[in-house]
Amino acid sequence: MELPKGKAGAAAAGKLLLSSLLDSKDELEERLERCVGIVTSLTNGLSEREANDALNAHICKGTPQHEEICLGLFTLVLTDPAQAQKCYRDLALVSRDGMNIVLNKINHILMEKYLKLQDTCRTQLVWLLRELVKSGVLGADGVCMTFMKQIAGGDVTAKNIWLAENVLEILTEQREWVLKSSLLVAMAVYTYLRLIVDHHGTAALQALRQKEVEFCISLLRERFMDCFMIGRDLVRLLQNVARIPEFEQLWKDILHNPQVLSSQFTGVLQLLQSRTSRKFLACRLTPDMETKLLFMTSRVRFGQQKRYQDWFQRQYLSTPDSQSLRCDLIRYICGVVHPSNEVLSSDILPRWAIIGWLLTTCTSNVAASNAKLALFYDWLFFNPEKDSIMNIEPAILVMHHSMKPHPAITATLLDFMCRIIPNFYPPLEAHVRQGVFNSLTHIVEKRVLAHLAPLFDNPKLDKELRAMLREKFPEFCSSPSPPIEVKIEEPVPMEMENHLEKDDGCYDNAEAAFSDDEEELNSKGKKREFRFHPIKESIVEEPVDITPFLEQLDESLKDKVLQLQKGSDTEAQCEVMQEIVDQVLEEDFDSEQLSVLASCLQELFKAHFRGEVLPEEITEESLEESVGKPLYLIFRNLCQMQEDNSGFSLLLDLLSELYQKQPKIGYHLLYYLRASKAALGRMGLYESFAQATQLGELHTCLMMDMKACQEDDVRLLCFLTPSIYTEFPDETLRSGELLNMIVAVIDSFQLQELVCHVMMGNLVMFRKDSVLNILIQSLDWETFEQYCTWQLFLAHNIPLETIIPILQHLKYKEHPEALSCLLLQLRREKPSEEMVKMVLSRPCHPEDQFTTSILRHWGLRHDDLLGEHIKALLIKNNSLPRKRQSLRSSSSKLAQLTLEQILEHLDNLRLNLTNTKQNFFSQTPILQALQHVQASCDEAHKMKFSDLFSLAEEYEDSSSKPPKSRRKATALSSPRSRKNAAQPPNNEEESGSSSASEEEDTKPKPAKRKRKGSSAVGSDSD
Repeated sequence: MELPKGKAGAAAAGKLLLSSLLDSKDELEERLERCVGIVTSLTNGLSEREANDALNAHICKGTPQHEEICLGLFTLVLTDPAQAQKCYRDLALVSRDGMNIVLNKINHILMEKYLKLQDTCRTQLVWLLRELVKSGVLGADGVCMTFMKQIAGGDVTAKNIWLAENVLEILTEQREWVLKSSLLVAMAVYTYLRLIVDHHGTAALQALRQKEVEFCISLLRERFMDCFMIGRDLVRLLQNVARIPEFEQLWKDILHNPQVLSSQFTGVLQLLQSRTSRKFLACRLTPDMETKLLFMTSRVRFGQQKRYQDWFQRQYLSTPDSQSLRCDLIRYICGVVHPSNEVLSSDILPRWAIIGWLLTTCTSNVAASNAKLALFYDWLFFNPEKDSIMNIEPAILVMHHSMKPHPAITATLLDFMCRIIPNFYPPLEAHVRQGVFNSLTHIVEKRVLAHLAPLFDNPKLDKELRAMLREKFPEFCSSPSPPIEVKIEEPVPMEMENHLEKDDGCYDNAEAAFSDDEEELNSKGKKREFRFHPIKESIVEEPVDITPFLEQLDESLKDKVLQLQKGSDTEAQCEVMQEIVDQVLEEDFDSEQLSVLASCLQELFKAHFRGEVLPEEITEESLEESVGKPLYLIFRNLCQMQEDNSGFSLLLDLLSELYQKQPKIGYHLLYYLRASKAALGRMGLYESFAQATQLGELHTCLMMDMKACQEDDVRLLCFLTPSIYTEFPDETLRSGELLNMIVAVIDSFQLQELVCHVMMGNLVMFRKDSVLNILIQSLDWETFEQYCTWQLFLAHNIPLETIIPILQHLKYKEHPEALSCLLLQLRREKPSEEMVKMVLSRPCHPEDQFTTSILRHWGLRHDDLLGEHIKALLIKNNSLPRKRQSLRSSSSKLAQLTLEQILEHLDNLRLNLTNTKQNFFSQTPILQALQHVQASCDEAHKMKFSDLFSLAEEYEDSSSKPPKSRRKATALSSPRSRKNAAQPPNNEEESGSSSASEEEDTKPKPAKRKRKGSSAVGSDSD
């Protein structure tokens, strides 16, 4: 398979690496080119035998000469595809160290130069790997593992998919060679289990995913104990793919019949108690990612990390697909990055700060839930004798250090820690409780934190969470004395479905700030996210101390900030705030004070960001009153300015500083632009604001602000939705990110409001070019979220044919929500040929009634139209050569439509219409098509569909008069005369019929129908 070409194009002959005019010549490339020159000079103009003799003679001079020749031939393999086979053969002949030099050089290039390699060289490097594996070269398994490390998680770009597919192809083709190395088996399973999650959507990705599933399942079932060496992270990865049917069956064996997999395997507990080796955690980060993370944790000072984090985010975490990479990064930081005591005691960026950043930048509930599980995974079965304190230290420190600046993060992590105990796997609840208990005990013993009471019983946490912590961990909430041991009880055996579906609802309380949804795995293996919301209760205001900031302000500004602090009412504060804004806009204002001023304002107006923003009753007056807050004066001044005004950028800089300290300012600006009369028509200001922030990009900023709004105030989210979709269509309609945020939290009343907005023309949430992709994304969402999505889609006036290709992605067991919505919509439509084709393209399965039910409905309402479409599809597929049909069906699991498939669906429809008065199969087009197919199909098909073909056996193609012979009733029923119906043909009764009643069908077929049937047959026979 050829590597997709990048912008650089193919590599020039003799050129290995991409470089710009400013780059100095790479030392490795220079050396390899010198080696190529030596090989070329020795063999130029010689025959193959003479060249081989010359190379051997040169090698005999010593080790350096041996290395020169090997590297020269290796470089020619990479840069000259036409000579690759010959050069590899020469290399195999002259190498005297089992190709050790070449293997080391491949590893070196993969680890340090791969990103700069020319496309042709990458293609040839994979070709060389294939040849090394075929030849069984010792050490090729190590190179194979390095190749797998280069396959990035969360990346579905063409080059990354190409690499994943080609390495998988090599592993599949050379299966016997793979099985010789236990480590390679485990590493391959770990790598592709992780990649399966990313590969969905397009037909090519689905096909690759299926290959990966089959590959992993076969190795897991045949070499389970080899895979066992992965440890507990194998369970984590298997949880993520549990909805796939093959893995669903594997899970049942792991939980209920472990001996089937291996006589040495006793059950899932044995696996969960095994710590995952560093080499597996490290293998899911590319060398470049690993280098950047290690640099941040060893060289960057705490407080100076922003630019490095921004670069990393842009490079690796900026796409929706990259959400899944966060788990890999968190597991790597916890399990692999273990700084020395010297680094821990220095001002180097700590691990907990990076993890906190990764958690706060999650933009989807599923990603956030998986990230928290990755952070706490080593806690669940922690054993101080086997596990390291360094694996559990980041989680406790994230909670500890986030308490003051981001109490919501601490709260959601503590809540997760409590809820994961009963919900991770109920039969092992006692073991999970003991694991978390061991972790907390070890943290205190090792003095990571001296006491846990300040964390667990902190007044910043809501009372329900504190009560839950006191209930579950009383030993750590009051006394620092060593806690007693928790007794483990024998778990009660439960069916898999029960413990994956359990939902306590024990926090279903009006005052509680947590959602009712427990963090759990349902039977489809889908994680359900809980959300933390602030408690709606009176908050005791702590005295605001802005003294450290005041000392950094000049006198006039300092006085105004003090007046603002002392201001007793909103009106007075607004006047002072306007004076501050005026001073900022003065020409001699020192812009370096903006950051300090932002810190003061953020502290003074904390109350602005608590509680609900939207008035209880929405009227023009109440909206105008709600935007009268002092801080909103910055927004008002922005709205009154032209963008080319020098003060405009200054105020944006002030907002950017505020945004860094208080992210909620983003959605408050959106609310002001939507609600204030002064901001009418100025929604575009938000884009300028987004570009001025450190995020620097509208889409990311908008998604983060809407996410913050979703977590704080669902009513406000719904209020902003119409204007956000209207003003920023390119950012909102191109993916399902915002839609998922909305449907994840709205209730039925809010759904109905949004549907009304759509139907009144105030809101457009889908457009033709992206709706199909969004609906495909929604297949992984929760049931209610999917139903909301379909309701909103159906409110739009988008032709159903736009999204009918989604049928190719729907499986009857996995996607019942989409199937039922689509079925109810299809029944309202007249069938088009494309619709019928898509419906018939669904695989036949006894339990999947979708195709039969819609065909039956169309057969009752639009029998003539359906008959013509089925006839056209039957004849079209029958005219294709059998070989082409089989090739087409094997090349992709999507959109395949074979003759056999159509016949199976028609046979199912025939059986469904048995004993009814429906005469669908007596139509001329259907009978003509069946006769046409029967005449050319093989004996196997004739036998398999004999009952179906028997309907057309006595049919006579006559354009002048209908057949007059009497006939027996078909297996469907005794035919009845119908208006405009075709003359029923003579058919044999099915062998299983109870009786054979005879009946004369006397009504002649209308002339129009005859002419239509006649012309069709004529064209077919032609």
